[in-house]
Amino acid sequence: MPELPEVEVVRRGLVNWVRGRTISAVEVLDPRSVRRHALGAGDFIGNLQGAAVSDVVRRGKFLWMPLVDGAAYAPDNQHAAPVPEVALMAHLGMSGQLLMQDPGVPDEKHIKVRIRLSPREGMPDQLRFVDQRIFGGLFVTALVPTDDGGPGGLAESPLPLIAGEAAHIARDPLDPSFSFDLFYQRLRKRKTGLKRALLDQGLVSGIGNIYADEALWRARLHYARPTDTLRRSEAQRVLDSSREVMLDALAAGGTSFDSLYVNVNGASGYFDRSLNAYGRQGEPCKRCAAAGIQAIIRREQFMNRSSHTCPVCQPRPRNGRW
Repeated sequence: MPELPEVEVVRRGLVNWVRGRTISAVEVLDPRSVRRHALGAGDFIGNLQGAAVSDVVRRGKFLWMPLVDGAAYAPDNQHAAPVPEVALMAHLGMSGQLLMQDPGVPDEKHIKVRIRLSPREGMPDQLRFVDQRIFGGLFVTALVPTDDGGPGGLAESPLPLIAGEAAHIARDPLDPSFSFDLFYQRLRKRKTGLKRALLDQGLVSGIGNIYADEALWRARLHYARPTDTLRRSEAQRVLDSSREVMLDALAAGGTSFDSLYVNVNGASGYFDRSLNAYGRQGEPCKRCAAAGIQAIIRREQFMNRSSHTCPVCQPRPRNGRW
């Protein structure tokens, strides 16, 4: 499943291609991909046609495009633009892709929804939602005020509005409004294992299994470390490591293990070549090897998934309970 850096790669791509453009037509080729839109495909199409995409916003792994009346939208004057009330929400699931393509490009085998945009010189006119496994989907949702009055998420023109389905999750480490003090206060109260806490979207959003393993490796902390024993400096270290590993992944275009994850241009990421822990079970720990120490990355079962750690530089805590 795409993690935060992959979704942010898609967001940045969409901003360049769709922001400020009006939706002229919509085709739902597979109703299963709009099943989350409660009023059905016809209402989904009706909400989109004639609307303009004013921005592309992400919080954690949630991605949405605020919509305004295309006739009243002035893309060159954001201060005069109407405040959006609804947004097109994209749930990528396991294999969802949002691809910008020209009309002459043949349809992909698993295309589900086609959105035609107003012409813009040098840019493709179609946004296609492709989903092989049909776990993802598109739907229109209401925007609601944020609890803290801050921006709903990472965006080009941030507004204190958030898609209703994303309102329950915490801010992510790449969000300028993320509060370390609030994070640490809540972390200490969790009384759970550190990795369980990092995967808790109500505490910090966007950190999935891959990047949790990588961040903990960088921070030299074991996934079972009890959160109520973490010193402030250790919590800061793991948060900084989470932010660093995701920024590195962004620079590389995300992590791709097969052809299912691509950005809006159809290009896969290659951060998987730089992984230090995840998927490297049985291989030497790079950090220990550089210090002349022999240590082999271990893989252990964790919450129906797996965790990858170095037994030397990430020792299991003696008071580990999780």
